[in-house]
Amino acid sequence: MMVSFTRKLALAVALAAGIGIAAPASAQDFTFGWNPRSGDVWVDTWLGDMNRYGSRYRDPFVDELVRYHGAPRDLVVELLDSRRWAPGDVYFACTLASVIGRPCRYVVDIWERDHGRGWGEVAKDLGIKPGSPEFHRLKRGFVPSYDRWGRTIEIDADLERDFPGRGRGADRRPHDASPANGNGRSNAQDRGRGQGRGNSGDQGNGNRGKGKDKKRGGR
Repeated sequence: MMVSFTRKLALAVALAAGIGIAAPASAQDFTFGWNPRSGDVWVDTWLGDMNRYGSRYRDPFVDELVRYHGAPRDLVVELLDSRRWAPGDVYFACTLASVIGRPCRYVVDIWERDHGRGWGEVAKDLGIKPGSPEFHRLKRGFVPSYDRWGRTIEIDADLERDFPGRGRGADRRPHDASPANGNGRSNAQDRGRGQGRGNSGDQGNGNRGKGKDKKRGGR
């Protein structure tokens, strides 16, 4: 019996390998072989960084698109989970849609059909040429997204006029920012809120209690 079971198990394992049953997809195993080709090297670089951030910090990434770019939450979740889109592609599709005043789903459908041409060509078809004022507006929007995540982003020469003092060699973090926590807020924001409560909230009550103890000790 034991020999028979062992042989069956070995056969099942071999069969699974033969038909290509694979381990769960990794964060980089996206539906489309990932190559954004936006027409701007800086944009391509930071879309790649968003792949890493969105895969690791899913909730703040989704919240950013829903709250600030008008993307439906169910669509963003579907793209990341069921359709296995790269986070950078989800971000670009929804921000591009917001710039042209169309629903994110409209750009999503176009990208799924024409992704082989790259984002630069798709954007041109939608009236936004790389280097145009509209493309610059889309590109500029990366920076406040990173600021809200509390994540470092380097500013290229094209954006230095929009963000003076944050070019190469400058402090590229937003003021007092640190890596975002799992709730989508930066740790600096959490520290600020905690300090505010300490002046007049629960921590203040605790200080009053300590004051009473000191008075008793002095009697």
